[in-house]
Formats: sequence, C-alpha cells, structure tokens
Amino acid sequence: MIKQALSLSLALLAYSAQATVTLPALFGNGMVLQQQTNAAIWGTAKQQATVVITTSWDKKKYTVRAGSDGSWRTAVQTPKAGGPYEITITDGEILKLSNILIGEVWICSGQSNMEMPVKGFKNQPILDADDMLLNADDTAIHLFRVERAFTKIPQADVKAKWEMVSPDAAKEFSAVGYNFARILRQRLKVPIGIIQTTWGGTPIEAWMNEPSLKRVAGVKYPAADAKMTKNDPMVLFNAMVAPLIGYNIKGALWYQGESNRLQPEIYASLMQSMVTEWRSLWNTGNWPFYYVQIAPYQYPSGRPLIPYLREAQDKAQALIPNSGMVVCMDAGDQKTIHPANKMVVAKRLAYWALAKTYGREGVPYQGPVYKSMSISADTARLTFNNVPNGLTTYGKELVSFEIAGSDKKFYPAQAKITNEGVSLYSTQVKGPLAVRYAFKDWPEAELFNTDGLPAAPFRTDDWALVP
Repeated sequence: MIKQALSLSLALLAYSAQATVTLPALFGNGMVLQQQTNAAIWGTAKQQATVVITTSWDKKKYTVRAGSDGSWRTAVQTPKAGGPYEITITDGEILKLSNILIGEVWICSGQSNMEMPVKGFKNQPILDADDMLLNADDTAIHLFRVERAFTKIPQADVKAKWEMVSPDAAKEFSAVGYNFARILRQRLKVPIGIIQTTWGGTPIEAWMNEPSLKRVAGVKYPAADAKMTKNDPMVLFNAMVAPLIGYNIKGALWYQGESNRLQPEIYASLMQSMVTEWRSLWNTGNWPFYYVQIAPYQYPSGRPLIPYLREAQDKAQALIPNSGMVVCMDAGDQKTIHPANKMVVAKRLAYWALAKTYGREGVPYQGPVYKSMSISADTARLTFNNVPNGLTTYGKELVSFEIAGSDKKFYPAQAKITNEGVSLYSTQVKGPLAVRYAFKDWPEAELFNTDGLPAAPFRTDDWALVP
C-alpha cells in the first residue's frame, strides 16, 4: 500500500515537473548523509530518462533509468565524515546540490516533550534556553524539521528544509533533539544531521502503519464516518514518517507516551510493533532506538494508570532489540506536563548513544535497576544492578518507597541505603510481601547510582493493574 501510494505521488510530481529532476525535500542543499554507507537517494525525472548522479567526494558517477512514471532510486557510497561536498544530478538538465555534509544522522520523533522547541511553548520555558541559543553557531550541525501534517494516504514528501544551526533555526527546533545533536557533535567531532518529526498530544497509534497496528490486539479505530483527526491511527505515519523511510540514519529517538496513559496494558506491544515495522521498512538493520520514560507530573486524568504506563515503557526495553530507556524521574514538574529541563533528557539520550552505539567506554548511561528482594522478619531488602559504586540520594530522604503485606495495601516505608542496596519496613505492615518505588504519577524520586543516574519506578509484585 505504501509503495503504491509513493509511486502515485512521485508520478504526480513527475507530471508537474517533467523537464527537470525533482527531489523530495530530504535531498537538498545542506543535507547530511550517513557516513560510510550506501546512502539511498531517489526522485523523479523525465519518463524513461537516464539519470546520472555524480558525487564530488570521489568523482564517481551513478547511472539509473527512470521508470515510466519518471520515478528513480539508487544509492551512493559515502566516505568517512567530512564536507562540504556537492552532488550533481542530471537527466539532460543539471541539478546541483551543495553544502552537503557526511556524518551521523538521527531522527527524533514523538509528542510534545520531544516537539518542545528551544524557545519553549507559550508561558512554558526551556531551562537555559538563552545559553543554548548563544552557542548555536556550529555550522556542522544541520537541522531538518518536518512540518505538521496528517493524512489517510501515505505521502511521498514533506514540507521541510535542511538548515545550518543558527539561533533562529535552533529556537524553533526540538530542544531535546538539538541538544542531543550538539553533544554528539562535541564528542564525535563529525557533522551531525538531526531530523525532527513530532506533534504534541498524539498517541503512538498515529505514528504506526496498518501492518504494525494489526499485530496488537485492543487498538481502537474511529468510526468510518468520523472526521479525521491527528490522533487517528496511521495518519501521522502516512504524512510525517512514510516520506522519510529509506533515508539512511544512524538511529532514532522517541519521547512519547502521555497520550497513551489510559492504555498501559498494550503500550509495550505497540512500541515493539512500531519499532519492528519502522526498521523493516527502512531495511538497514536494527538501528538503535533510544526513548524517554514519561516525566513526573500531576496528571489531570488517569493518575492511577501512570505508573503502569511507565512500567510498560520499561518492559519495552526487553522487547525491542538495541533499545534503551532514559529515566527522568528527577526532572519533572508537578504543575506542567512540559518540564523545563530538557538538557538532562538530551544528555541521557546522548549517554546511551555514546556508550552503546559509538562504543565510548566508561560513559555511564543507565541508572539502578531492581534485581531482587529478600524478606527478614518485617524488613524487605532490595538489591540492584548498575550500581558498581553503590547508591545515593544526594542528601534527600528516601520517601518514595511503599510496602505491603497480604492485604495488598501499600503504606509509606522507612527506607535506608545499605552496602547491599536498600532496606525498608513499615510499622503498619507485618509480614511484608511487596515493595513499590515511585509508583505514582507525581513521586519525589530520589534514588540514584553514584554516576548520577536515577532509578526507574518499579514494583516487586504482579498484582492487578489497579489494586
């Protein structure tokens, strides 16, 4: 279905521009191509025309024949990071692309916390935005921000353009995505391209296609005669993902989940199916997928379900190969769903990328993870993974632990860090059976390893969704 729609759209483009080569917005001046790959490139030309592509970095020529609808597709070999370079494309009339960089390319997607630009939202700022913009002068970082759109039919192109970083460009771009790119640029010393395709207030189903949705039971669809909205299944995939498929990337970043807070029971399966499908369509292997657990906030609805949604996000790591989750339980805001501290999120995404994707040894990237529990009299003792040098609260009291007995009622626990992990008890619980940590929508999370990375909320029980 996607291929048919793409062919149709490309044919329409060819019809409107039969005399010259036409390229999707992805392929333009200032684009960044993934280094040391066979980077896909496609477009339209005259029907049955011979299209010749010449790359300035190696003077190599690539020849491809356009189809009866004028569409063509090929791949060019990219060298190690560098540039700027040029690409010349001709089917008899010449089209030249300039200021092309070769480096590392990432996509960032999701809803409003990924979309939130460096300039912030109305009355909702980004912490230290002035410093971010003051330093927005590295022209080896290029930004590609996809304009919002939704449709029932997969599209062949988006409205966007590649821009070199500047204060004006950066202020409109995802604060998380931009700062992630900055950190990679500083650490890797190569050009960085970052593609933003986001829309606030949207569920994951809107970013998925039909095959991926069919693999998950319980997906709800609007009535056939209902007016289409941006939240409908598939509509953002069609408009804002399908046109990007095939453009060589290093990996993807994802920050979404608030709009799915009422369906935690299927969210991990939705994530798994979406990522599996995206990777299959890109057909370039299991590129890394790093994502952000939703932040603490006093939600106006669905509050009891929030910790279960976070739990589903946590479980998705085991379902999705080459994935990793950023925990930001220390960087929320009780009064807004859009916390201002986006730099900490960008840093923690970059930690995952630098350590796991780029093999930077010694870079910590994961906080404490619950390992085991033992019970002695009325005390529960917990152990954790990812704590080579132990645990800390940075001087705060441990107030986010709860403990329950056979009645399954949870009470605040008195907890303390030990050489083995955490021990806790409550005078209200005799014979404890289960422990929960930060298992609320707005907890005061305070458990870290000594690398400064927080523990995700967790529970030791498997009791009913909402006891």
